[in-house]
Amino acid sequence: MTQSSAVSGAIRNERQQRLAAAMQAEGIDVLVVAGNAWRSDYLRFAADITPIEGNALAFVERDGTARVLIDSAVEAARLAAEYPHLSVSASARLFDDAEALILRLGKRNAALAPNAAMPYRLALGPLGPTLNSGTALLDRVMLKKSPAEIDAVRRAAALADDGYAIFRAASRVGRREYELVADVEAYFRSRGCPENFQILGSGGVEVRGMHPPGERRLAQGDLVTTELTPCVEGYYAQICRTLVVGEPSERQRRAYAVFREALEAGVAAVRPGATAGDVARAENEVFRRHGLGDYVTSEYTRVRGHGVGLYVDGAHILEDVTLTLEPGMTLIVHPNTYHPDVGYIVLGDTVVVTDSGCDVLCRTSRELFHEPV
Repeated sequence: MTQSSAVSGAIRNERQQRLAAAMQAEGIDVLVVAGNAWRSDYLRFAADITPIEGNALAFVERDGTARVLIDSAVEAARLAAEYPHLSVSASARLFDDAEALILRLGKRNAALAPNAAMPYRLALGPLGPTLNSGTALLDRVMLKKSPAEIDAVRRAAALADDGYAIFRAASRVGRREYELVADVEAYFRSRGCPENFQILGSGGVEVRGMHPPGERRLAQGDLVTTELTPCVEGYYAQICRTLVVGEPSERQRRAYAVFREALEAGVAAVRPGATAGDVARAENEVFRRHGLGDYVTSEYTRVRGHGVGLYVDGAHILEDVTLTLEPGMTLIVHPNTYHPDVGYIVLGDTVVVTDSGCDVLCRTSRELFHEPV
């Protein structure tokens, strides 16, 4: 278990209390939670485990007792050693064993979660009609963070700020994209954080998005974009920024000003009672006023932000998303998209919803950075 993914006892206990209260309110006795290395946020919240390989199912009782089945014997041994408070078993016939456990529950009320990771065999098989959906329940308790969880996100945001300073210093003419990411990764690992989601882009008007690091060498005049997302105690925060190698052109400055205006509008729209759609609309209207409405469509961009926390990409910030924001929710607002004059630009900050608006957790300036040649 890495330092960045290990959670404090305070966070673990507080999560268990919230989950127990939600299960009690909905009459759920046992929550069956699925996950794997790609999607483990629900498992981490409910049972405090992060699989490295294989598929796992956690049977979580209302009192916090949990039994874990996983289809990798090696992974079962690791989890048993690292999580002595759990009952962990390797299962070569994971779904058969899971169904047998569910049948042994008898008349106890069981629910499955999340929909995105639940195997079809359980969700749509012979037992499916007898089980409730627990996805909405878990979504509610996971979206609204406790003070201890917010503190972890806040510390991850501070680490993201520091990481971006490393990225800026690395962005010099002739350096390859992967070298920039290597410098950031080395820094994060020196700080006890081996978990970081990062993509980037470099070039000009031909660049239409970000990608994993490649072999391309930076050249004078390039826009260099990145989003980096370090993890502290299992909680992620993200920052998005753009810089120019050398002195920015007037065209680059004018284009970037639109993105800064859009980010400021989006952040201003984050408040209790607003919806995710309201935030996206505030960002998009800035582009529309500047005659760039085509570039906030799905042809050029994916989302205008998203949730952060135990998962890098939670609830999406899009105009048709009706999720109502509440104090304690954490998200990144980022009007990232293509600009026809200069190429792809990114700019985004992680925020936490407060009683009166939001608190911006990223402290890095929103200026168009430029590095000397």
